[in-house]
Amino acid sequence: MNSEQNLTREEAIAILNTPDEQLNELIERAGALRKKYKGNHVSIHLLTNARSGNCSQNCAYCAQSCRSHADIEKYKWVDDEKLYGDNTFVHDHKLSRHCIGLSGMKFSDDEIEELASKIRKMKEEGTHLCCSIGFLTKKQALMLKEAGLDRINHNLNTSRSNYPNICTTHTYEQRVNNIHMLQDLGFEICSGGIIGMGESKEDVVDMLLDLKEINPEALPINFLIPIKGTPLQDRDTSNLTPEYCLKVLCLARLLVPTSDIRCAAGREIYFKGREKELLTVVNSIFASGYLTADGQGIQDTIKTITDAGFTCEVESD
Repeated sequence: MNSEQNLTREEAIAILNTPDEQLNELIERAGALRKKYKGNHVSIHLLTNARSGNCSQNCAYCAQSCRSHADIEKYKWVDDEKLYGDNTFVHDHKLSRHCIGLSGMKFSDDEIEELASKIRKMKEEGTHLCCSIGFLTKKQALMLKEAGLDRINHNLNTSRSNYPNICTTHTYEQRVNNIHMLQDLGFEICSGGIIGMGESKEDVVDMLLDLKEINPEALPINFLIPIKGTPLQDRDTSNLTPEYCLKVLCLARLLVPTSDIRCAAGREIYFKGREKELLTVVNSIFASGYLTADGQGIQDTIKTITDAGFTCEVESD
């Protein structure tokens, strides 16, 4: 078997087909890389849904998309009290990063300037910030950079070939180009995907190989939580066994060993009772929920980490 950074596509597919009885060996192999690059620490991130619903894009998994009928709250800007309160929470609990999600794919310069002013205020507390914000123009990206934003999330979500099955209002290539533009401007990148949307193992591998080329600072893997009112509300997720999900995360670690591999949405569902194995491979998780789904509270998250024999990483000043 080749070294972790030179896996062929065939070798990567074979990893996803690892017999369950050989999973411990795979976890050990991925865990060695996790320890080498990330030590024994787990970084905890808090996600705030700063702009909810009314999105023009038709992403099949998303409760906020234009073809979703999910019962969610919709607002242009979350209350300042909530946004800044979450930011103070990140600071006071010494969490790694405050992640801010905004629904939509394109924004006016005035909207970006409004966001930039909010970023300046949050940066006063010394918190690390990441924005998930769709497609930016170069001018808009520089406005956010000047405000102190250093990291942007833009997920690939699935493979290039599977992308039209998930979304048709923009292309995979647009996502890749947006990421490269942001990297050229000096932004750190958070980019990952969603597992369980009907993709093949080859699709998972192809997505991860593209992420290897991007080499993001953070690589979040979400495991689908079918949301009522979305096109994927009845998606069969029985293939998302803890064993298969762990194989996906192991492959992410083997292919992109220096990234923060994050187990994002679905962690509380698909890894219940398997937290020690999970944290042997990943070094980053969310606390207190996702954009439109609840999650584990902060104290329970910290207990999960310490009970598994790991320590919480403190990044924010």
